[in-house]
Amino acid sequence: MVVASGTSNRHVGAMTEHLRRQLRKVGVKRTAIEGDQHCDWVLVDAGDIIIHLFRPEVRDFYRIERLWDKAFDEDDTEPAIAP
Repeated sequence: MVVASGTSNRHVGAMTEHLRRQLRKVGVKRTAIEGDQHCDWVLVDAGDIIIHLFRPEVRDFYRIERLWDKAFDEDDTEPAIAP
C-alpha cells in the first residue's frame, strides 16, 4: 500500500494519470481507479498494489496511517461506553 499527497486537485489528478499510464506501460492491465472526478482522495487499485492519493487537507482529515499506529491499536482496545 502506498499513501501519497499532491498539492492540489490538479496535482492529484496529474499523479493519477501518470500512474495509470505507467501501470499500463509495465503491463498492469486491470487497474481500477476511484475518486478521479474530484481528486480529493483517489484510490488506485492495481491488484497487488493499492495507492491512495490525497490532497493534504483530506489526508490530514482521514489520517489512514493511524490504522498502523501502535497507539491507535492500544486506544481501540477499550470498549465504547454509550453516553
